Amino acid sequence: MQLTRNLARRLSDDRQSGKVQHGIQAMLQQRLMAIAAGYEDLNDHDRLRADYALQTVVGRLAPLASTSTLYRFEAKTDRRAIIEAHRTLWEQFIASHHRPPKRLVLDFDATDIPLHGDQPEKFFHGYYDHYCYLPLYVFCDRFPLVAYLRQSKIDGARHAGAILKLLVTFIRQHWPKVQIIFRGDSGFCRQLILNWCERHSVDYLVGIARNKRLEALVKPMWRHVEKRHQQRRQQGDEGSTRWFWRYRYRAGSWRKTRDVIAKMEVTDKGRNPRFVVTTLTGSDAELYCREYCARGDMENRIKDQQLDLFAARTPSKHWWSNQWRLMLSMLAFVLYEKLREFCSRKYRNLSVHSLRLRLIKIAAVVTRNTRRIRFLLNEHCPDQQEFIRLTQTLSPG
Repeated sequence: MQLTRNLARRLSDDRQSGKVQHGIQAMLQQRLMAIAAGYEDLNDHDRLRADYALQTVVGRLAPLASTSTLYRFEAKTDRRAIIEAHRTLWEQFIASHHRPPKRLVLDFDATDIPLHGDQPEKFFHGYYDHYCYLPLYVFCDRFPLVAYLRQSKIDGARHAGAILKLLVTFIRQHWPKVQIIFRGDSGFCRQLILNWCERHSVDYLVGIARNKRLEALVKPMWRHVEKRHQQRRQQGDEGSTRWFWRYRYRAGSWRKTRDVIAKMEVTDKGRNPRFVVTTLTGSDAELYCREYCARGDMENRIKDQQLDLFAARTPSKHWWSNQWRLMLSMLAFVLYEKLREFCSRKYRNLSVHSLRLRLIKIAAVVTRNTRRIRFLLNEHCPDQQEFIRLTQTLSPG
């Protein structure tokens, strides 16, 4: 995929070339592969720099960069480096498609990164009930596009409009006819974002928070839904009863009326209404259940980032270093997604953690001489056939 090579070309190096032992690409590879293999801290590289397997990956036969060297590299990371890392990621997204897609869904979501030290721009968030950062993530299906670190004292939709504009502009430079859908929860239902989508032919499917006006408009329909729920209970059906209804609605801050789909659900605990605003046409039930609820899969991808690829570890006293660690986690996730494409069927649905344990963190003896490097694996390794098949498939020869 050449992720590290493409990114290293774009990063400046102000070190004296005669004194440089570890190039930017080598340090990028070392850090990225260590995170992918489950080593989240810079301190781990005191041991890893002498690891034959990691040296082979980086293409060196000598010790790799030390912890202090890697720390200085990350401490110098600035805004430009983050922009170039995102550009590299977006270009890889374009290259991952063999033909222009007809439809893309951009999922936006915010999450929290707990803070336990004196990191810069640290603030207390009332909803999460702790000090944290509030990064903004954007995914297209399983591909990560944006990980933008933010303070936690802002609105969750802050910067979403600007990032959406940048993404749409970039995508349409390559695929001008693709249908783009903006999808998010009620935290992203903002007048400015919806107006921009309508002016630039971007469809949207966004949750809208419940309020008295929305609930008053569907009030006449509840009697029918509750009656149907009682009939199902009498027939022995213990499930909930749902009814979907589309109607026109205009909030006080909106300039025009828009389509709202109401999900009127009755459970044993009572009414459970939900609302989404959309420009899409079609079956209301399908738009809500299959299209809008599919955004929940993005939350699983964020968990992969934070738990399995350590995006939640932002202990640095430098703001851009913490943002850089989010980017490394995103790049590592892209590597796993590419690996998943070559895996056999029974491995494709495994989590990042399971793939790592079964295919990456396995025991081996590494021997080297002047002509070859050998990896001696245990013949009783339960996943040896898959490992051998992947090695042969991914071999450049």
